[in-house]
Amino acid sequence: MIFKKTLRIFVAQQILFINGIQMPFTPLLRDKTGTRMQCATFRKRRVFIFFSGLIILLLFISGPVTALTPDEENTIRIYEAVNASVVNITNIALTYDFFLNPIPSQASGSGSIISKQGHILTNTHVVKDAKRLVVTLSDGSKWSAKLVGADPVTDLAIIQIKAPPGRLTIIPMGTSDKLRPGQKVLAIGNPFGLERTLTTGIISAIRKHIKTDESEMEEVIQIDAAINPGNSGGPLIDSNGKMIGINTAIFTPSGGSVGIGFAVPINTALNILNELIEKGYVAYPWLGVETQALVPEVAKALKLPVSHGVMVARISRGGPAHRAGIRGGNQRVEIGNAIFIIGGDIIVALDGISFKTGEEFHEILKSKKPGDRIILTIWRGQTKRELSVRLGERPR
Repeated sequence: MIFKKTLRIFVAQQILFINGIQMPFTPLLRDKTGTRMQCATFRKRRVFIFFSGLIILLLFISGPVTALTPDEENTIRIYEAVNASVVNITNIALTYDFFLNPIPSQASGSGSIISKQGHILTNTHVVKDAKRLVVTLSDGSKWSAKLVGADPVTDLAIIQIKAPPGRLTIIPMGTSDKLRPGQKVLAIGNPFGLERTLTTGIISAIRKHIKTDESEMEEVIQIDAAINPGNSGGPLIDSNGKMIGINTAIFTPSGGSVGIGFAVPINTALNILNELIEKGYVAYPWLGVETQALVPEVAKALKLPVSHGVMVARISRGGPAHRAGIRGGNQRVEIGNAIFIIGGDIIVALDGISFKTGEEFHEILKSKKPGDRIILTIWRGQTKRELSVRLGERPR
């Protein structure tokens, strides 16, 4: 307000000044008859002073107010480009009271448009048990949606709406191959029903494994950008404006964000999208065993012939491993603070690829498909042997 008043006073004075109305210290001359007249040179100077001062004041007032940092400009540009690709998903379900009367209930989440055919990528837990799904686009229009496919293992799902292609903005896809802690990320979603909310942060870590209320998840991105109930299913975006993950869970003792959130890497989604759309589910290879990691300390305590691999604790009766003759454990022992089931086979290689941890074993197994035949290298007692196993499909 002070600057605006100063500007108005300055402009008024200078207009009077230019038009020859006497102000303090205005230089005047007289002609031969004694009539006063202004000097043309001074008049030109007044014009120059007026416009110079006006430009300086305008720059002084407007400059600091409108200036944005490069990071702010980047954030705004990304939000404006991606916002229309994010949708609000309302899950309308039925619950029952004490007297078994049906009571409609609603929950909301987020999603990203991935095709002009109306396919939307979200979380399985966002659409779970839905009697009806309603999608709200960025233009405010609402559309009924159907569930196309869901995968509880990755907590990813595909739903579809029948909206005109012209109303659908596809979100740009990135890659999660080379993500590193410290990278800037943005999250867009509908926390607590507050549509089109943007939050920013960084990648805090890349986690190999986390356990949620719904399932155990492998390969997740940990972020500190604020995500809350309602953000689930929304996109995690990098500084290039491309989706690198799907926000899925938070660690919270209070129900709100405490700066620890998790997202499913986009590469995990890209690997299963076609299968979800075509089949409605993801078929995972199944060996039918429960294993425990073998480490040198345990191997030494048990006097085993190998120090790395996985010990077969239990097998699923009638499953692929059982049919191939693999044996599970038959004795429980306590070593340190852990309990191990021993006496079963020890798997040390899969198709000739050795491994040292249980995670490595499951990574190799995940690269196979149901129906594939694999060769397991095992130790049974003091004898090393190889067994052929045809993988099944993980029960759903």
